[in-house]
Amino acid sequence: MKKTYLYWLLLPGLLFLVVFMVIPIVLTIGSTFVQNSSFTLEGYLHFFKDPYFLKILLTTLEVSVVTTLVCVLLGFPTAYYISQKAPRRKGILLALAIFPLLTSPVVRSFSWMVILGRKGLLNNVLIGLGLVDEPLNILYTPAAMIIGLVHLFLPLMIISLIGVLENIDGDLVHAAQSLGASRFSAFRKIVFPLSVPGLIIGSILVFVGSLTAYTTPALLGGKQRVIATFLYQNAMTLNDWFLASVIATIMIVITFIVVGLLNKAAHKLNPKG
Repeated sequence: MKKTYLYWLLLPGLLFLVVFMVIPIVLTIGSTFVQNSSFTLEGYLHFFKDPYFLKILLTTLEVSVVTTLVCVLLGFPTAYYISQKAPRRKGILLALAIFPLLTSPVVRSFSWMVILGRKGLLNNVLIGLGLVDEPLNILYTPAAMIIGLVHLFLPLMIISLIGVLENIDGDLVHAAQSLGASRFSAFRKIVFPLSVPGLIIGSILVFVGSLTAYTTPALLGGKQRVIATFLYQNAMTLNDWFLASVIATIMIVITFIVVGLLNKAAHKLNPKG
């Protein structure tokens, strides 16, 4: 009786997900296989045969992968440092870490445009220090998109890791050190394997967010197309909803592939996790 009652509590949320998420996704994917009332793969063949489309896809994957790696490299030590602090100081540091989430992506992107422009703050500092002779072309490049996306999604990586790191029993590390393990060995064999779940969750959030982000690449990328801006262009400007549906389906498939690969990697790094 109790289990039946719990199932009824799940029903509203389940219906909402089915009606507003599952059904639209299924209809979108299904529409890519039907053209002129007949089954077809023409949309996918056209996409993967066009060098321009493939370049956009590869640029998107490159930007997403690099963004995820940079967030891991910056987020892990930051999260570990915060997790070791006293609760009061930890709360302050955590608030500072997630502060970028409180600012609109549009505002953040325009701020980076001011910083990265040819006459922006970064180039003025580099020229003033004599490190470069002429302004660097950073804005409207994949590098600019990566910088903006790291700023956007780094807090998600930090939050995901802190939730795991602060629950790791410090006595395990002390016990390993008392048995002769160095601090690095204790970290490598105890802290890192136990932090893998948070690392995987954070990586998934950052990668998928970078893959589907629109505002930041549109403002910082300029003419550099990523798959999200390409989808918007086909749907809203060219009114080619068939190709837009194909692009959306490819994004969904890539997301599932990446999630599956990261879960396999997590299982190998921490089989008992």
